[in-house]
Amino acid sequence: MVDYVQVLTTVASEQEARRICDTLVENRLAACVQVVGPVSSTYRWQGKIEREREWQCLAKTEARLYDEVEAAIRGAHSYDEPEIVAMPIVAGSRGYLAWISDNVS
Repeated sequence: MVDYVQVLTTVASEQEARRICDTLVENRLAACVQVVGPVSSTYRWQGKIEREREWQCLAKTEARLYDEVEAAIRGAHSYDEPEIVAMPIVAGSRGYLAWISDNVS
């Protein structure tokens, strides 16, 4: 059985989000990447509370590709320490999950 994940990252601009989407899909590291935003993020960074407008990228892929997905995101990301988290897809339609597998390598 193949394990699937959704990898999430947040970025500073829609242009950066599109660049990450293109990188992941063109390199067959993700079957689909959705961009959501802008979103309002509040977080602590270097001892200060920050509030920023960001865009989320949600990439659907196979769990075995996580390390490559993370490396690709880091290579295209502008943040010093980007949010990159993977959440397991615990269930999904058989056809959709097969489509993910057919579109990654």
